[in-house]
Amino acid sequence: MIIAGEYSFNGGLDYLKKHHAGLLDEIYEIIGRVDASACKTKTSKEKTMPGRKLFSPPGLNKCFKSEFYKLGWKNCKVPCEYPRKFYRPGYKPAELSKGAFRDMDFVKDKLGVEVQFGKYSFMVYNVCAKMTIFKKLEHINAGVEIVPVKQFADQMSTGVSYFEQFVWDLDKRGVADIDVPVLIVGIDA
Repeated sequence: MIIAGEYSFNGGLDYLKKHHAGLLDEIYEIIGRVDASACKTKTSKEKTMPGRKLFSPPGLNKCFKSEFYKLGWKNCKVPCEYPRKFYRPGYKPAELSKGAFRDMDFVKDKLGVEVQFGKYSFMVYNVCAKMTIFKKLEHINAGVEIVPVKQFADQMSTGVSYFEQFVWDLDKRGVADIDVPVLIVGIDA
């Protein structure tokens, strides 16, 4: 795979170069080692592209997972204990799911990485909520979000979001005082 674009959110690139230069190099190396062509395995059943061979997001995720794990990156999972004190008096809630958790794809030396080939809302959640939560819990101090550029997303099922859309929204949103330094990396096959 190749890196097609980068967007530094809240000073992400400068922060990574100063505090995580070696890990940033590892991430670039991992992206370069992922063979996207091995993941063009999905035959579309969608009306707009019937029979067309598409890239498989689960296959791509599996390739990234293998490469990150080879270099000692680990998944970081935190349990969720949902509070009950906010229910109104008299309300009888159903049993909350046991074993609920939040996780970050890869963490190493306080740098978190998410690889996202899903809907737009997941990209926004990762950067604007999850990374903030994981920083507050002291698992990370900065993040990297790896996403497809539009040209690559167009070769997946419909609904996969892309770098250009995500960057536009983050740029127009601006930075809040709780945001984590994050580098958004747009990739292509």
